[in-house]
Amino acid sequence: MLQAYLPLLILFVFAVLIGFLVVAIGHVFGPKRPTARKAAPYESGMVPYGPGTRRISVRYYLVAVLFILFDIETIFFLLWAVVLRDLGVFGLVEMFLFMGTLAIGLIYAWKKGALEWE
Repeated sequence: MLQAYLPLLILFVFAVLIGFLVVAIGHVFGPKRPTARKAAPYESGMVPYGPGTRRISVRYYLVAVLFILFDIETIFFLLWAVVLRDLGVFGLVEMFLFMGTLAIGLIYAWKKGALEWE
C-alpha cells in the first residue's frame, strides 16, 4: 500500500534537494561585498526617488487576498466539471451551494466597499 506513495516521496526529496542546491549556489556565487550602488533598486534604468519602503493601503492587500481566494475557487470549478457525470445530481446541488456561498461572500465584500479602488 505504501508503494503507491513512493513517487510522491521521490518528488518531495528531489524538490527539497533542488531547493537546498539553489540556495547553496546563490550563497557561493552571490555578491560578497555589497555596496550602495549594488544595493540600489533598478527601476527600468531610471534613478529611483523616494524611500524604498512606502506605506501601502490595506485595501491593496484586501483586493489581493480576494483575488487569490476567487482564483483558487476557479480550480474547484474545473475539477468539479471533470467529475460531474460521476457525481450526478448530488454534485450539481453541492456545487450550486458552493457557488451561492461564494456569491454571498462577493456581495458582502462589494457592499463593504472592499472592491473600490481610490
